[in-house]
Amino acid sequence: MKNTITNTVPRGDIDEGSGEVLQLVSFQLGPEEYAIDILGVQEIIRMVEITQVPNAPHFVEGVVNLRGKVIPIINLRTRLGLSSEEHTKDTRIVVVEVGRLILGFIVDSVEEVLRLPEEFIEPPPSAGGGGAADFHKGVGRVDGRLLILLDLELLFGIGPVR
Repeated sequence: MKNTITNTVPRGDIDEGSGEVLQLVSFQLGPEEYAIDILGVQEIIRMVEITQVPNAPHFVEGVVNLRGKVIPIINLRTRLGLSSEEHTKDTRIVVVEVGRLILGFIVDSVEEVLRLPEEFIEPPPSAGGGGAADFHKGVGRVDGRLLILLDLELLFGIGPVR
């Protein structure tokens, strides 16, 4: 049943109605919770040794060999302009397919997989000056908290394959 007073999705009791429902993977970067569409996620792995690549963009940590495939690893904190933090036991690499490219990005922790009806997603806020807000698909409301939905194609500068 929907909580109509706050218009957020209460955990475990989602009335999906007639609209589209997104399946999302949520993760932490500092105090903020972000989410991406689960359809693009290939796997989530623990931190592994990353080989640095000379002259790579500042947000590229390097590459890893994942079951015989070399994939680039992005420091999502750096890409979003957040301060650096030491990796912890909860740090993960989320491996995604964006366009036809497979890459990984580092997050502080992966929280959960959830289903979010589109009526609980607001358009991205207009910041007006560019920056990280340009990568937002919207803001979801779940159980009294906000999820920043990221657009991976915009975030990593990869347009749709035609």
